[in-house]
Amino acid sequence: MSRYFLEMAPMMSEAQLKGLDEHKYSASGTSAVEPVMQVFWRWLVEKVPLWVAPNLITLVGLIINVVTSLLLMYYSPTAKEEAPVWVYMSCAVGLFLYQSLDAIDGKQARRTGSSTPLGELFDHGCDSISTVFVGMATCCAMTMGDNPDLMFITFFNAVFVFYCAHWQTYVSGTLKFGFFDVTETQFGVIMLFLLSMVLGKEFWGIQVPLVGLSMRVVAVICSTSLSTWTVWGNFQTILKGGAGKNGSTVAGTSVLSPGFPILFPIVLALMIYKKSSMDLFQNHPCLYLLMFGMAIGKITNKLVIAHMTKSEMTMFDSSMIGPGLLFLDQYFNSFINEYIVLWISLIFVTFDLVQYCFLVCLQICDHLDIYCFNITSKPSKKGLNSGNMSKATRGAENLTVYSRPRTRSLTRANREQDR
Repeated sequence: MSRYFLEMAPMMSEAQLKGLDEHKYSASGTSAVEPVMQVFWRWLVEKVPLWVAPNLITLVGLIINVVTSLLLMYYSPTAKEEAPVWVYMSCAVGLFLYQSLDAIDGKQARRTGSSTPLGELFDHGCDSISTVFVGMATCCAMTMGDNPDLMFITFFNAVFVFYCAHWQTYVSGTLKFGFFDVTETQFGVIMLFLLSMVLGKEFWGIQVPLVGLSMRVVAVICSTSLSTWTVWGNFQTILKGGAGKNGSTVAGTSVLSPGFPILFPIVLALMIYKKSSMDLFQNHPCLYLLMFGMAIGKITNKLVIAHMTKSEMTMFDSSMIGPGLLFLDQYFNSFINEYIVLWISLIFVTFDLVQYCFLVCLQICDHLDIYCFNITSKPSKKGLNSGNMSKATRGAENLTVYSRPRTRSLTRANREQDR
């Protein structure tokens, strides 16, 4: 069955698979709280059985994160309703569990000797999806539905910052982390969930003395300011020139080439939001942002693959069909009810993302002779003298163990210790 899927719809070219074999992980920098959290993460990974595959750890964390976020969206579909106290608590716990499991998957890979390039891709892919759902849950927890402009800015700010981090990686070849990075942001969101749980939705409407703005607006201004600073740092790296020939990207393409794939859906989202005859975004904000988030999630995954395989980033993708349907329907004066088109678009982009991720994982597993969620190697297809030894295992005998990365960097001391 898997062979059928691979032959019918390969997602990666042979050149990309070859580039994946040659990929070496490179990261620099460490964030504020990470050295402290490393102590906890090293303790936690020791509690995980050695038979548990690293990718399975990541997937379990993502499922928990997605389910808890969907719970909040269910109870607050327009981001105006106040959810039950236990829902906010579940979101806080779910995000902490995702953070913890995401942090130990690489350590588990090194413990079990199962590090492969698939691990890096799987990790970043899960992070791109998590960013969408955490962004949505944040908007619901702060009941931003009464201020749709604020909600729009908050959500797209989150997905754009994540995309830019991998954009600069595609240019420079190195994933760079700042003093205030992913871990700190996640703790900030966890605190936000807890505030909503304890103080209720009224807290976000309280006027802050002196500035005359609500807590909701002040929180968004602070987060947007930090994000702007982060993006500015990314663009300094991007515009300075890349690691490729004549200052190009690692793939030898223009450093600005990843700009269009992310700006196109954001511009479409803004146009449809402002020109909708039935106030589609205002009435169905969660569905609306989730649809665009799934589309951007796939684009981000393709950017990660482009970086790891040193291949060109495509300008258009099938994920844009969903937003395009909404735009065309609006262009023809909403010939079909916009709400119906929104559901069709959401189903399409979600299926498109899941299918893409499934086929990419399947293809890489076939290429490396490994399983995605099982540490046991597949029988070798080439019948080498080494018996049922996978490509990844054969490579480990001749090369230093491939260090499976996470979206958080390790300090030099911790990296040496993990080795």
